[in-house]
Amino acid sequence: MEALFSYTAAAQIKKEINKVLVGKEKVIDYVLTAYFAGGHVLLEDLPGTGKTLLARTLARAVSGTFKRIQFTPDLLPGDVTGINYFNQEKSGFVFREGPVFSDILLADEINRATPRTQSSLLESMEEGQVSVDGETKRLPDTFFVIATQNPLESLGTFPLPEAQLDRFMMKLKVGFPDFGQELDMMERYLLESPLESIRGVCTTQDIQKIRMEVRGITIAPQVREYLLKIVRATRKDARMSAGASPRSTLAFMRASQALAAVRGREFVTPDDVKELAPYLLGHRVIRGNAYGGAGNCWEDIRVLASGIEVPVENFKTE
Repeated sequence: MEALFSYTAAAQIKKEINKVLVGKEKVIDYVLTAYFAGGHVLLEDLPGTGKTLLARTLARAVSGTFKRIQFTPDLLPGDVTGINYFNQEKSGFVFREGPVFSDILLADEINRATPRTQSSLLESMEEGQVSVDGETKRLPDTFFVIATQNPLESLGTFPLPEAQLDRFMMKLKVGFPDFGQELDMMERYLLESPLESIRGVCTTQDIQKIRMEVRGITIAPQVREYLLKIVRATRKDARMSAGASPRSTLAFMRASQALAAVRGREFVTPDDVKELAPYLLGHRVIRGNAYGGAGNCWEDIRVLASGIEVPVENFKTE
């Protein structure tokens, strides 16, 4: 049987990323899952764990444009989306594109910006467009946001509101490498950064083709029901004051299809669903009272999903 185009592309992209990131195969799988599914990723981890490097390397591997925004309290919405300015030579207003007009956007330390500036990304992430002075402008079809935030810093930060968190398909942690992996990293960087050796192994047009292929991955009725039971269980769990939204259900389904494609399968298994559940739903639920806010509920979701009966029928056909 001929291998899925998405699986072949994922293997080539991972090979390039693994040149600069050591021991992060699962994180890379999940980032590619969100990318292939048309979603966005929030990376929450300490500085220096490779979040920026991951975004930059991915952009090189897919031959896409890459832009970075350093979010700060004085950043304005126009600094993100772009502005209309008066051009004296043309005697009229001209639109200057902001960093969102890129294939891959790194929103670094997104929680350092004010809620007003954070919200300037909402339309971009959900609808692939920006509206400036009443005029709508389309973003690249493969627009993909990788946002980062430091979980330990609170001074000068503004927690992401639930509406913003819900736009991220997945929330992940990169984590530290183990001793052997960090030793390997030192050897790779001994003479020069391996980032310079990263080559483009596919194009943004290929990514569009992959996203179409992902939509054709089989997700059998019993697997869809299993997925929905997990989502609906978050709305009934006593530990959570608000469960995952219907938007979560659709994102969960698409991500499950994408993970199956990344792993080289033409069908989704319950294991795919169960594996992704914490990263798809953990940031979309509100734990405790309504004032507690959304947080890292990965373990809660993992326990909740383990209590749902797993279907055992044939998953290859609908």
